[in-house]
Amino acid sequence: MSVKNERIEKNIVRELSNILLMEAQNVLLKYVSVTKVKVATDLSIATVWYTIMGDDSEVLATKKALEEAKGYLRTELAQRLDLRKTPELRFKHDESLEYGNRIEKILEEIKKD
Repeated sequence: MSVKNERIEKNIVRELSNILLMEAQNVLLKYVSVTKVKVATDLSIATVWYTIMGDDSEVLATKKALEEAKGYLRTELAQRLDLRKTPELRFKHDESLEYGNRIEKILEEIKKD
């Protein structure tokens, strides 16, 4: 991983988080937290991992909203990032937070017994 790619990933996380919080029209998108971004070596694709608190139906609705807003988000990123070509965005739900919460609940139950 090059230093340039790492810098671009950090910039995408920062700018995408700001866009979702401040400018997104869909209310669901305001509660999305971008946790990580990985760009391809040729910068053609950026995989964006995100979390959202809520049940499965809210996660699915958010995923759909992100897919619908993909073009808008890419356009906004293009205006904010100094890149020759803005990468295509691919969204993946980051389940590590939910996984950690499940483990914590299990440990609490073991502790009670």
